[in-house]
Amino acid sequence: MSKCDARSGRVGEVYALYISPDLIGRGIGRILLGEAHAQMKGQGFEASALWVLCDNQRAQRFYERAGYQADGAAQDDVYDGITLTELRYQRVL
Repeated sequence: MSKCDARSGRVGEVYALYISPDLIGRGIGRILLGEAHAQMKGQGFEASALWVLCDNQRAQRFYERAGYQADGAAQDDVYDGITLTELRYQRVL
């Protein structure tokens, strides 16, 4: 898979995808993410991007299995006075 670049085409963003902890592992996340990809592709987006907390290895593995790759971008966001670092992941649709 080629690495996508937000500057090279229309990139949609998965803003948030959360599954109740007692439902993890049942394929619900894959279904929801697949629908998000289908909707983005249907609207003419060429790639998808999302941000993952740097210490959330479970989410990173989930998105990597779905074809996403970390692209080296990182950002810090402050929530309730706590700084959290997020890593950007992208994939071609």
